[in-house]
Amino acid sequence: MQEKSSTVAAYAAGASLAAIALFYVFGPNYTIDGDESHDNSRKKNIVGLSNPANDCFINSVLQALAGLGDLRVYLIRELHRRELDGSDIYNELPSPDDMPRDAKPDRIRELQQGTITRALKEMLDRLNERPIYKKTISARPFIQSLEYAYRTRISRSQQDAQEFLQIVAERLCDEYHAGVKARLRAKTIPELTPGPESVEPGNETSSNSPAEVEVRIDDGSENGLPAIIDNKLKEIDHEYGFPFEGKLESQIECLFCHYQYKPNQTSFVNLTLQVPQKSSTTLSACFDGLLKTEYIEDFKCDKCRLQHALEVKAQELHRTRAKDDRARLEAEIQQIQTALATNPEGPLEGVILPASELAPKRKIARHMRITAFPKIIAIHLSRSIFDHSSSTKNAAKVSFPERLPLGGILTREWYKLLAIVCHKGSHHSGHYESFRRNTLYPPFSTPDVFSSYAQSRATSENPSEAPSPQLKARNSSESEPAPLSISTSTGSPTGPSQLQPPPSPMPRPTSSPRVSFQSTRSKSSTSKQNLSPVSDPHSSSSTEGGRWSKSFSRASFTSDRSTPATSVEASAGSSSRLRRRRKQNDRWWRVSDEKVKECKTSDVLGMQREVYLLFYEIEKPTPGA
Repeated sequence: MQEKSSTVAAYAAGASLAAIALFYVFGPNYTIDGDESHDNSRKKNIVGLSNPANDCFINSVLQALAGLGDLRVYLIRELHRRELDGSDIYNELPSPDDMPRDAKPDRIRELQQGTITRALKEMLDRLNERPIYKKTISARPFIQSLEYAYRTRISRSQQDAQEFLQIVAERLCDEYHAGVKARLRAKTIPELTPGPESVEPGNETSSNSPAEVEVRIDDGSENGLPAIIDNKLKEIDHEYGFPFEGKLESQIECLFCHYQYKPNQTSFVNLTLQVPQKSSTTLSACFDGLLKTEYIEDFKCDKCRLQHALEVKAQELHRTRAKDDRARLEAEIQQIQTALATNPEGPLEGVILPASELAPKRKIARHMRITAFPKIIAIHLSRSIFDHSSSTKNAAKVSFPERLPLGGILTREWYKLLAIVCHKGSHHSGHYESFRRNTLYPPFSTPDVFSSYAQSRATSENPSEAPSPQLKARNSSESEPAPLSISTSTGSPTGPSQLQPPPSPMPRPTSSPRVSFQSTRSKSSTSKQNLSPVSDPHSSSSTEGGRWSKSFSRASFTSDRSTPATSVEASAGSSSRLRRRRKQNDRWWRVSDEKVKECKTSDVLGMQREVYLLFYEIEKPTPGA
């Protein structure tokens, strides 16, 4: 009996395991994988990152970068451009005169080839998968590529998410500019430019000969100054530049003589804002600390110094009687006056100025503004407080908006929050986690289905040739049953007399117009036209009785004879679409290494004490606006 009982128990255990295996294979769900969500529409997750050795500062930055759409578009475009150009262009090194100082040939070649650009694209592609089960990958391949590019190891003892973002962004920016220079340099090399045999017949004007694309600036010389490289660089940077790169312009103005120095432009890949030592502040107040007018005392203005030297030279000329000294002083005075009128900042050759200690000290105003807005702006909130003995963390609350305006009244740009990186803990220890918006970019989503479909139908050069009974041409003696077909299929409140077809000398078809219309739709569904808008119930007004009709949506943009929906139905459909769209944009992922869970925008904006890095993407103008 004991052997029989053990046999029965073994068979029962085996049958249970087999049933579980069959259930998991043929009907997998997230309950087994650890997700207790019961809504099928919300059972989508993202890929997490393992943390084997204090890699949370790396994982948080990579997850934030994975949610930036413009960055992924840039990576795809940049690598595709390199593949189209070929490897010869990016393997060719610049001349020794153009080679940067202390630069090694293999490092320059790696920059031109875009090694980190390719490694980051592969990493972000893996992070943007939509797995059907909980999935965790390692960031080790990207870290190895980054360590090999810099020829050093990334330390885990002094982990800082901002420093990691800085080295990644600077490397990507250097690879972008190295690729631009390599492409421009290849146009001057005959071996790398297309020859006459590669030009298609009838397209001889498309060759890249220097005589056809040469542009010159009128600088007073006979032929002018060639400027094709500068113009091309500006065009490429403006249209398809590195999305993180922007430009800051600083200018100094003397408050005594009101002389304004030449603006000094610097590029940036992220902005560091100092958090004031308060209990709470705003992101706008942090921007004011960077972009507000700064007043500096005891500054030696160049124009004021030249004016002081002019007065000293004039007094010496008044006291001097020797002809040689007077001629020298007059020549120096003439040079100083010319410099005051043209360029007070330039050097003066052959002029002995008074000692700098005797120059007057002035008060100046320093202005700073953003002249080139990046597509993606990365903001670093510096929370470090340094004193004589130690350093601590500033735990002030920083409120930040979901839509951020930057620039002046005439040059204002709006940015949308896409990701943040938070830090919990002290200045010397803690944990990083990231929040990224769950956003789908076109062409994966179609916000306005009907307008885009109607526009594509109107501008299509090769429209579908499938027949349509409602739009079919008929003889003058033949009646037109189009209103019958639409009103019958949509269930509009028409009278019984309208449901009967008018008398016609032509024989009535055996099938009703609705059946004929559906059969036509089924035949034309195999064409190359995108018919998904027709079958999307979320973009159509609800019909009577809550039943949605395909034929009504088809006729709504193909025929003017369709019965319009009532105002109540239209407002209900519009409000439902707004609610659905707002709900989609309100979804965020909270990622802590391999742990991923869903949250809302209010949860993200509530991380005021922990926010450390913010990623905003510039808003695109809406079509037709």
